[in-house]
Amino acid sequence: MEKIKRTLEVQRIEFTNSKFLATPLAGMLVWLIIGIAGITLPVRTTVWVLFIGTGSIVYLGMFISKFTGEDFLDKTKPKNEFDNLFLITVGQAFLVYSIAIPFFLLDYSSLPMTVGILTGLMWLPFSWIIKHWVGMFHAIFRTISVLILWYVLPEHRFVAIPFTIVIIYLITLLILRNRKKQLKP
Repeated sequence: MEKIKRTLEVQRIEFTNSKFLATPLAGMLVWLIIGIAGITLPVRTTVWVLFIGTGSIVYLGMFISKFTGEDFLDKTKPKNEFDNLFLITVGQAFLVYSIAIPFFLLDYSSLPMTVGILTGLMWLPFSWIIKHWVGMFHAIFRTISVLILWYVLPEHRFVAIPFTIVIIYLITLLILRNRKKQLKP
């Protein structure tokens, strides 16, 4: 007898019931390191910290997930199509470097803006998946803030933009934590 597959709606509910702490914690930590690098290191080094750091968020998130109880690599959990969709949005975030790198080659100071905005776009489909406004808040507020700071503080782009992203992550984590509390009966 063939097993009955779980419906997409059941899988969505299972996905939605996750904590969603590991990846935002990883993002917050990486952008904090980038901001500190912007204060303490030469721009050439900070650029490498930004490239390597943002490219490592997903891997750091996998590591952190072991401590948040999410354990992304747990092979005993049933497969969930929304986990796959989320991984596709992570892949999308990697692909946006094809936009960021050419602009970086023309103007190195564009890097915090392009990477800061483009990698934050993955929060839009996340919001749709979990049927909560937190991802919309994160993506929209991040985009607007980063763009404004890029124009207003041109001499401090490698500091102001990363620290603003850290603050947005902190707010996002608080919203996610409260969302989780609201889900409990």
